[in-house]
Amino acid sequence: MSDSYFPRWRPVQSRAADMVVQPDERLSWPQNIAMGAQHVVAMFGSTILAPLLMGFDTNVAILMSGIGTLIFFVFVGGRVPSYLGSSFAFIGGVIAVTGYAGAGPNPNIGVALGAIIACGLAYTIIGLAVWWIGARSGGGAQWIDRLMPPVVTGAIVAVIGLNLAPIAAKGAMGGSTFEALMALMTVLCVGGIGVYTRGTVQRLLILVGLLLACVLYAVLANGLGLGKPMDFSGVAAAPWFGLPRFASPTFDAHAIGLIVPVAIILVAENLGHIKAVSAMTGRNLDVYLGRAFVGDGVATMVSGAAGGTGVTTYAENIGVMTVTRIYSTLVFVVAALIAIVLGFSPKFGALIQTIPGPVLGGMSVVVFGLIAVAGARIWVVNQVDFSDNRNLIVAAVTLVLGAGNFSVEFGAFKLDGIGTATFGAIILYALLRGRGAGRA
Repeated sequence: MSDSYFPRWRPVQSRAADMVVQPDERLSWPQNIAMGAQHVVAMFGSTILAPLLMGFDTNVAILMSGIGTLIFFVFVGGRVPSYLGSSFAFIGGVIAVTGYAGAGPNPNIGVALGAIIACGLAYTIIGLAVWWIGARSGGGAQWIDRLMPPVVTGAIVAVIGLNLAPIAAKGAMGGSTFEALMALMTVLCVGGIGVYTRGTVQRLLILVGLLLACVLYAVLANGLGLGKPMDFSGVAAAPWFGLPRFASPTFDAHAIGLIVPVAIILVAENLGHIKAVSAMTGRNLDVYLGRAFVGDGVATMVSGAAGGTGVTTYAENIGVMTVTRIYSTLVFVVAALIAIVLGFSPKFGALIQTIPGPVLGGMSVVVFGLIAVAGARIWVVNQVDFSDNRNLIVAAVTLVLGAGNFSVEFGAFKLDGIGTATFGAIILYALLRGRGAGRA
């Protein structure tokens, strides 16, 4: 670890195909810009889908993803490559506290924003604790690993997707046979891109699948008159540059009780990100874990204060790093600046609003399903032993609590299915860890 807070980025002299560009190295500026643009494209599909599903302004979400990435960059001292995009972990809680019906701007967005800020604060406090412990012991990740082993984190991540399944199914069914069939066509578009393409197109399956589904919808609805046509008049009327639609938070105890537990999920996501990047770069980044948590938490609070979604480190960008083997953190500064420019384009926001409801419904089926499967993948990758009854019971109970939306209420404090499942998994594992010898 260098004595300076930020690394002194060393220029890369040559760029062989199999060469790894480390976080403290830098490419030429044309290469930096090209790689930054690629990371923006990688995060784009998911970062705009999350605010659309919650009724948030997509321009604000894109803008705050860029600002959040810069905040994260500062807190980790430019030593952990990461892009922060809209978190799907907030969707269930936001819809529950706002009663959002899934069409247009969310009229009760302020209540959700206040709870997102509170969640970011809780996340920041956890990060400060890990940072302090790490400064004293040279680590900080060990107690997080003991509190949330793979069986717990896998169950928590899977619960997010399962809890959101009814919302996805309702959006996909729509109000007519054509809308339901179009949602299924969207699923096939994404699946086809993911299976039958290779390289960059396959890595951008959410974005490319979304574009293909919109083209099909336009042909069937605008061309053949089979459904409600896509309206591009708003795109033509919107200016190229202008301020996004900011919103102010309001603080409600009930909403805060529902959404604050998401902080535990964000910890699990960020922990997985740090572990993945450490493995890819061959460097132990655990020493930056607390700072990464704090950076993510502060970015979430700043985003919520402006009307944006909660943010988290993005697996999509890990995929890009895996393929390119370029981990230079300066690339993410460029990506963040590009996103900020897009956030100040009302024409860009108007274009996003033309995406048909059935296409969004189909995309939500895919994305929420992928989230659920990502939890199972954590179990597989970490070889969780389900012959150990402790692991079996923790996973089984957690999944049912989350999928069934089991909620508990203590006065003004209320936990919905995701929150109950999250804390239930952690507490249940702690109570049962004294027995059983299988790998967790």
